[in-house]
Amino acid sequence: MDTTELQMLYAAGKRDFRNIDLNAASLGCLDLRGANFQRADLRRANLRWADLRQTNLRWADLRGADLSWAKLEGADLSFARLKGAKMPDGTIHD
Repeated sequence: MDTTELQMLYAAGKRDFRNIDLNAASLGCLDLRGANFQRADLRRANLRWADLRQTNLRWADLRGADLSWAKLEGADLSFARLKGAKMPDGTIHD
């Protein structure tokens, strides 16, 4: 799925994106509040400035993703793979 299709589905009210492949996708600055990305492949995704509040990222693969300045309040990152991810505070997760 490409970024444009994801944006259109989200705008139409879809919030369930479980198991989606968004490897290396450019999702920076998008409003994705409340979406379900459980077990999604978000490796190396650009999520800079994305609004991910209340988002389900359980078991998501975020290795190498850029989450700089992303809003993560209330997001569920339980069991997410974060190795090499750049976090909102500027640190690189090890």
